[in-house]
Amino acid sequence: MPRTDHPCRYPGRVASKSVERLLNVIMTIGSRRRIDRAKLFSVIPDYARAPSDQAAERMFERDKALILELGLPLRTETDVLDENTVHYRIDAARSGAVLDLTTEEYTVLLAASRAWDDAAAGGAARRVRAKLLSLGHDADPDLLRRTPRGAVESLPVLSPLLEAVIAGRSVRFVYRGTHGAATRRWVEPWVVGVHEGHWYVHGWDRDRAAPRLFRASRIESFPDQGPAAREPRPEHTDLSAVLEGMLDSDDRAPAVLRAAPYKALSLRDRAGTGLESEHLELPLLPRPAVRRLVLADARWVALREPVLWRTEIAEVLEAIAAHHRSEAELAPLEAATVRPPTRIRTAAQSGDHLSRLISEASYVMSRGEADVAELAAAIGVSEQQLVTDLQVLFVCGDMGAGWEDLIEAEWEQGTIRVRNAEPLHRALRLSAVEITALLAGLAALGPTTGEAQQIVESARSKLLAGATGEDAGASAEEARPDDASAPIPEVDVAEEMAERTADRAERVLEAVHRALRAPEGTDDSRITMRYSSNGRDGTSVRRIRPVRIETHGARSYLLADCELAGTERRFRLDRVVEILPDSSAQHEAAAGDGPMLTGRVDGAVWLRLDPPGHWVAESFGAVELRDGPDGQTFARLEEPVRAPLADAVLESAGAVEVLTPCDLRDTIVTVAGAAAARHRS
Repeated sequence: MPRTDHPCRYPGRVASKSVERLLNVIMTIGSRRRIDRAKLFSVIPDYARAPSDQAAERMFERDKALILELGLPLRTETDVLDENTVHYRIDAARSGAVLDLTTEEYTVLLAASRAWDDAAAGGAARRVRAKLLSLGHDADPDLLRRTPRGAVESLPVLSPLLEAVIAGRSVRFVYRGTHGAATRRWVEPWVVGVHEGHWYVHGWDRDRAAPRLFRASRIESFPDQGPAAREPRPEHTDLSAVLEGMLDSDDRAPAVLRAAPYKALSLRDRAGTGLESEHLELPLLPRPAVRRLVLADARWVALREPVLWRTEIAEVLEAIAAHHRSEAELAPLEAATVRPPTRIRTAAQSGDHLSRLISEASYVMSRGEADVAELAAAIGVSEQQLVTDLQVLFVCGDMGAGWEDLIEAEWEQGTIRVRNAEPLHRALRLSAVEITALLAGLAALGPTTGEAQQIVESARSKLLAGATGEDAGASAEEARPDDASAPIPEVDVAEEMAERTADRAERVLEAVHRALRAPEGTDDSRITMRYSSNGRDGTSVRRIRPVRIETHGARSYLLADCELAGTERRFRLDRVVEILPDSSAQHEAAAGDGPMLTGRVDGAVWLRLDPPGHWVAESFGAVELRDGPDGQTFARLEEPVRAPLADAVLESAGAVEVLTPCDLRDTIVTVAGAAAARHRS
């Protein structure tokens, strides 16, 4: 698209004045060996039109901070002959790839970046994918297909929390705890980490003068950064240990259970017990932890020893059954106050838009040309937004050399070409906050095994090395809280993810990965497995063609074409009992005498939640919440999956009651009563 008229030919383009100014500053400095401050201020229109020299100085200082935040190596030099003359340059020697990645490592990092919902997770998440694309790599499409598609809880409060950890500052926010009331909290964050797919903040609560743990999804205001932290930060904080400590007790004992064959697989992993064995022995655990584990799998297991613990669990289950046997009280639900949904507004920042513009230009120049649809998909924007970005590039360039040195951008017939933009053809350094976002994304990718696991570990090591490496050439003026030498917030991975490395999981994953690598349509692209459904007794044998692995929170799923169902089905990987020889007969195992809990509940479900059961509303994505007396919450779920909801009601130990529909209440009576009877027998 040749430049034939004035840049205002595009009145519909959307870009803030600061974005165009920043792009012009980068192009003007980067197009020459160096430029002095006075010349730069005279050729950049916004600086030249500033009402005073002080206003221009403040504007430039803000622009410098954003340019450094992008990872561009902006250098400041004083003239050796005149100390009043300051020069600026972008260090070409450091303009290569910030992370020296192989194609495979780049591919898994790109997959990790997709674990985030760009629109909701704040600036760090929005910039990560754009900065990865600026590296100029091509992803391995086969490896991308075999890499699990992870999902990390995406929250707009994460960026300021991560930045507070790195900067060593306090934050203030509104928090709704388990007792329902929203209160103002003042916290010095020590660690922001992921556990079972959910974000937590652990730090020093100034108002309570004690360490506290906060679930990030319960923060209801954008965290405001406060003064520097005063309380010394522990040398190492293990988020998993903090969470487990909440279930700690001096009452400990090895637990003995009886379990249905092929069921309660996570408990079998803990006990190291065979798949068909009915006898399980758990290691030494505190009483509250054992109670929660047993209640979560109460449809399949019964605690035998210690006897006192067994009696307690039987009483809990009997109380749940009795409470659901009577008619539900709906008057408190109708009188409860509807809680307005939390709306934390996060506007796109100049750095977000600018990093995307630079990455788009770098992506195209590294390839010579690019397809509009492919680049839009890679960057995560619509084709219309991509064209709007190209219109912004079209009117920017080296402002000290005239219109002939503006960027040339063409996008005719679906093909993009960008020329005269060499200063933008560079990799953007990832900040410590952005590296943390990628580390969380990598944690969500699991499970992996063999070569894929080695690639993920290698990519993680390079991220950590890039985060802790020091830049000896950086001047004091350039030092920033999110510089690469800053400490990285810890990203914890749930214990359950570590358990996936058990022998059974290794064998399943290796078979799935072999099938994913095999050419489609061949016998090698199919596997036969024994699957333990959570909704019925026994197991079924399925012959499937794996399509891809997906991860949601701490759970990983296999999407596959199932011959038995005749369509595509999703299987939880931790419920794949074993891989069988292809000659195995495909069949459904007998359902047994237990209740059938398959499928979804038809319509809406209303729950009453006491404070210890508030987690159920979050886990099942409640579409409406109402606040009742004494910290009670009423939650409406839309067509939840029946079996895991029934398990959650039992796991809550009476803190959750199903109000409607009646048939689901009857189901709870049945499963709780049967589980109580097994513990009484």
